[in-house]
Amino acid sequence: MASTNSLALRATDLSRITVELMRTSVNDLVRAAKARIEELSVEQLQDEIAAGTCTVIDIRDFRERLEKGAVPGAVSSPRGMLEFWFDPDSPYYREQFKFDDRYVLYCAGGQRSALAAAVLNDIGYTNIAHLEVGFNGWADAGGEVEDVSADSKWVKRS
Repeated sequence: MASTNSLALRATDLSRITVELMRTSVNDLVRAAKARIEELSVEQLQDEIAAGTCTVIDIRDFRERLEKGAVPGAVSSPRGMLEFWFDPDSPYYREQFKFDDRYVLYCAGGQRSALAAAVLNDIGYTNIAHLEVGFNGWADAGGEVEDVSADSKWVKRS
């Protein structure tokens, strides 16, 4: 009986080890995405904004935007809807998003936007970048922050 329990334990351990070896962590996913996308510094994004050569896309949740503000002029496209709003095959497609336009995405810290930029590349957008340090890095570097709560439909007014 002891040998049977010992054998079962070994099979369980082997199964767990196999899953761990096959598993792809979020860090692996972000690293792989960053290896195939364009990453911009705060200064590079500021230059593109000043030149008027890109549309900045804020993929953070609306609550993050309300609490922290946004890069001035950034278009809100939450991460959960990004593919659906950008893909013309989606019933949720937004015609403002065109394959040939330049888009720079950001999230809070640069990880979600890296994944999002890779996904947009996958669906056919070729002129995509993301802000490597995210919004937090933008704000820490002294980048201008727009208060988006004044015109938000999510803010209760009296």
